[in-house]
Amino acid sequence: MSQVPDPLDLAALVALARHGTLSAAARRGGVAVSTMSRRIAALETATGLALVDRRSRGAVLTEAGRRLAEAAQPLARQLDQVEAEVAALRGGVAQRAVRLSATEFVIAEVLSPRLGALLADRGHPGVVLQSEAEVVSLAARQADIAIRMVRPERASLVIRKLPPLPLSLYAARSYLGERQAVADLSAERLIAYDDSYGPLPEIAWIDRQGLGAAVALRSGSTRALLNAALAGVGIALLPDAVAARYPDLVRLDGGPRLPPRQPWLAMHRDLQRDRAVRRVADWAVDCFRALVGAQSSRVRPEA
Repeated sequence: MSQVPDPLDLAALVALARHGTLSAAARRGGVAVSTMSRRIAALETATGLALVDRRSRGAVLTEAGRRLAEAAQPLARQLDQVEAEVAALRGGVAQRAVRLSATEFVIAEVLSPRLGALLADRGHPGVVLQSEAEVVSLAARQADIAIRMVRPERASLVIRKLPPLPLSLYAARSYLGERQAVADLSAERLIAYDDSYGPLPEIAWIDRQGLGAAVALRSGSTRALLNAALAGVGIALLPDAVAARYPDLVRLDGGPRLPPRQPWLAMHRDLQRDRAVRRVADWAVDCFRALVGAQSSRVRPEA
């Protein structure tokens, strides 16, 4: 190396590797794209290496860029920890909001309707609900808390098991017509989740039942599956807590029972003593308990 790299320039490279584009990395870091671009260029000058391929569309890391970003990840995490510690030491309004990452369904249907209970605590710095398709990295401090549909395995994480979410098969009356039951699911059009969030139990259930060929639509979006079912596209695998709100949907019972969806809450071990983070984690658990409790008290019509 001709110069010692600036740690902030290395952190910018790590951010680019995490988020894929300069604009996304700049947005997450709260800086301008031009600032992010200057930091990458300064790092290339300091190292004498071509770290970004600028001939392709967007900013694509070279092999040297990928290797250096991987080596710099511990430093970037330490910088994130320093930033969080400074915010905590300042206290009061200077303390940053707690970032919670989850799927679109969890954000929209489980957490958002119950925000009032959390924000009633005037001493709480607030919460950022990050609805994201990809699984974020807690170790890289992309979020403080994550709710995932597959149990995380990293040793650095504190894991809490959330109340399971029962799932059932639902269809609109417009799809069923005059039928009162469905005898053979393999002859129907099924609407199911894809593997965006990992190996979900209902995906394995479809395979065990030999129903893969019957799936006409797969999506990671609960809203997409729900809307397709309401439109009469087919029979959807949906959380009872959501489907029970729509009287046009009929739950199909009597066949093979679906496994429940098991959500997990995870936070980095370093944050388990942070009062604000613990408060948000406890609130999220309460949200799941309230959702499951409210659903179990409902009586659903059956086909």
